[in-house]
Amino acid sequence: MDYLRTLGSAAVSSLVQKSGLTLPFSLGPKVVSFEGKSIWTLYDATKREDGSTVSVFEFDSSLPRNRNAMPLAKNTLRKLRTIRHPDVLKFLDAVETDSSICIMTERVRPLAPAIQERASKPAQEKEDWLLWGLHRISVALAFVNDACASTHGNVRIDSVFISPSGEWKLGGFELLSNPKDEAAVLYTMGSLLPDSSTYSSPEVRKNGWSVLKENPIPAADSYALGLLIHFAFNPSHPLPATAQPPHPPPTPASRGSIPTSVFPAYKKLLNPNLKARLTPKNFLELGMAETAGEGSGFFATNRLVKVCAGLDNFNLGSESEKAILLRTLKESAASLPPEFASYRVLPALASALEFGGASAASILPLILQFGKNVPPEDYSTVILVHLIKLYTSPDRGTRMALLDSLPEYADKLDKKTVTDKIWPNLQTGFTDTVPIIREATVKSIILLSDKFNERILNNDLLRHLARMQADPEASIRTNTCILIGRLGPTLGYNAKRKVLVPAFAKALKDPFVHCRVASLMALMATIDCFEHEDLASKVIPNMSFALVDKEKLVRDQAFKAIQLFIKKLEDYATTLPDTAANEPEMPGFGLPPTTQGQNTLVSSAAGAAGALAGWAITSIGKKLAASDLQSTMGTAPNGAAISRPTSAPPPSSTLSPNGVPAATATLTNPLPSVVSSSDKLPTARSFSKTKGMHLGGSKLASRSSNLNKLAAEWAEEAAAEAEANQSNPWGSDDLMDVNADEDDWSAFETAPSEQPAVVGLGFTHTGPSLSVQPADDDWGDAFATDANDQVPGGWESSAPALVVQPKPSVAAPKPHVLSTPRPTSAQSLSTSVPSRGVSPAPATPTTSTLGMSKEEKAAEMARRKEERKQRIAALKEHKKHAGVKA
Repeated sequence: MDYLRTLGSAAVSSLVQKSGLTLPFSLGPKVVSFEGKSIWTLYDATKREDGSTVSVFEFDSSLPRNRNAMPLAKNTLRKLRTIRHPDVLKFLDAVETDSSICIMTERVRPLAPAIQERASKPAQEKEDWLLWGLHRISVALAFVNDACASTHGNVRIDSVFISPSGEWKLGGFELLSNPKDEAAVLYTMGSLLPDSSTYSSPEVRKNGWSVLKENPIPAADSYALGLLIHFAFNPSHPLPATAQPPHPPPTPASRGSIPTSVFPAYKKLLNPNLKARLTPKNFLELGMAETAGEGSGFFATNRLVKVCAGLDNFNLGSESEKAILLRTLKESAASLPPEFASYRVLPALASALEFGGASAASILPLILQFGKNVPPEDYSTVILVHLIKLYTSPDRGTRMALLDSLPEYADKLDKKTVTDKIWPNLQTGFTDTVPIIREATVKSIILLSDKFNERILNNDLLRHLARMQADPEASIRTNTCILIGRLGPTLGYNAKRKVLVPAFAKALKDPFVHCRVASLMALMATIDCFEHEDLASKVIPNMSFALVDKEKLVRDQAFKAIQLFIKKLEDYATTLPDTAANEPEMPGFGLPPTTQGQNTLVSSAAGAAGALAGWAITSIGKKLAASDLQSTMGTAPNGAAISRPTSAPPPSSTLSPNGVPAATATLTNPLPSVVSSSDKLPTARSFSKTKGMHLGGSKLASRSSNLNKLAAEWAEEAAAEAEANQSNPWGSDDLMDVNADEDDWSAFETAPSEQPAVVGLGFTHTGPSLSVQPADDDWGDAFATDANDQVPGGWESSAPALVVQPKPSVAAPKPHVLSTPRPTSAQSLSTSVPSRGVSPAPATPTTSTLGMSKEEKAAEMARRKEERKQRIAALKEHKKHAGVKA
């Protein structure tokens, strides 16, 4: 509690140290303007329990002026505890020791500084405020004199305090005594108060304080009330002449700022004759007289007094009386004292609104109007606390008033309040049966959206809005679309991608034209919410049909939207590279060459068709080497081999059509492979009746025995599957008519030949050896293999050798050779080497395995395997001699 010492309160520090008590308050700064005006020291303080603001009156008996005033301090504490009235200082708590007393009350401030602050106010406004305060003090004195049968004995400026609402509170109970009370201090200790003689009545000055015990109870308080009126209206004037003997009556010249309507009653209060002196009760009745005459009705005509009376009885008044009061408040709102409007009028109106004292539509605008003068730190406790409670009301009028006035207080709400207290009640408006409530709820969301948490914004709210898009009311659907557009930038990343396009697309199909227009405008407003890919693949396709909408208004807006989207995509496209350098190229197809002519955009259907044809041609020819482009096309002579890339498979591969090399051979061959009528293994046929069309030998392309074994397994499996498969892989129908002899390609197998050329489908070669000029082979090393390497069986045909009948009259068709890259494993296996002169080892003509038993087939396969080994050895030897000659 050392911080108490820094505040200069030695009594409080001593109190805490000696008693060990925990004070119910925390002292704040001392109120300097009250210093020396009383036996008390006033502090601003804070209540420990809830942190609310309070005031603390401290009495320290160690001070010189308070040495004999302990009975007065104890009397104050006793009377404040027992006397409770709205116009009396409100007692909250107290701490008492032998040498000090601390009394905690509601937060107040002295009256004298408040009067000085209002000196610059307009005369009428200041007069109304002073009369209203005097009215409250008169009510309090009447209560003390009549209901409590006591004399206050200390009515003065320094005994009156101002509450936060601007209301005057009667304090200074040091001398308050009942004549029948044996412990009354007024009659024996009245002179102990500071300046007690200044405010004492003529009879006290003449006969002392003890005379009051025999006089009427209100006599001393009536005279002091007159002096209070004088100092309230004329704070800088001295005491009136009537306060000094022979106590002449006040003259009109001495009235000062006292209103003329009050002056007659004021003179009666200062009458030195006890029997003719006006009591506080009579003064109050005179001021509240409805028939205002000379010296009467000054309280009844005061607007602040009327407002307070109307607020006190608001719930009990008739509808007409309520309407009159509300109209008065609306007309005089600007001239009411700020503290009075904020802390007196507002709580009363909020209470009436909360408990159904009047319609929300008429009260809520007034509450918000008066709330403009409330300090920001007090706004939540004065205004918002009542408005938040109103959201729980099921009354539609109240909900509509809250939503209509939301713009005036939405920025004052904090995120926690909106999430925990307002949203649970606000969302019920989405499902209300009255359309105007649903629409008002939709409109209000944008004002609170920044206060929603992630779950509400990206989940709960969007579910409600999805339901609102199917509302029967067109205006609600339109406002929902607008709301989604405005919420778009604040939504989460996933919510933007999943919600915006479907929501706007649905609105674009709405039968209400303005809803469709709103959807297009929302798409334009949220353009930055879409990624460029989504803009091109989702937004434009989902809104393009609006370009041909039946309504011109929609079409015009759609064209503006599409132009905006296209412009953004064009800007984005300029940042992209001309081609994706790292993207793998599609096999057998390439983009057109990057020439100016090929890249020129087309604007007509014919131009587009021509451009597409150019692309197809380019895709076929782009792989040709430069030397090939300069050569002349012609038919290969008899016995000559067509130059083939090392990655291309043999043109007459004998694997089954299920998929391995035969499929590629089919692509290379301009004519399709034909399944014989016997449904046996499909064999490669001659392209046509050509002149000496021979396939060159091939050599091994890999050093890896593992890959060779794998390829051999593939070939053997393919041959076995082809032999077991009795169906046509191209479909259920035969590709040729078995009854048409002209179409029966099996005749080519038995037709006689003058100079037959046998085409081996593996490494087997029969007939005259090829005479091929040797050429440099950059991939030569790749084809070198060890003697033990196995040749892939897939490259050997299990079908009988084809005997080509040369007929000069028939030109041989040129086979298309697509530069399709083979799979990596296939590229490293074997290829044909047409550019190298080969002298393979003598080989036995290939025998067909058709009609063989399993044992015969196994023997045939073993024989062929041995032949391959011999050819490999011969190839190695030939390469070795070629290297020596070079």
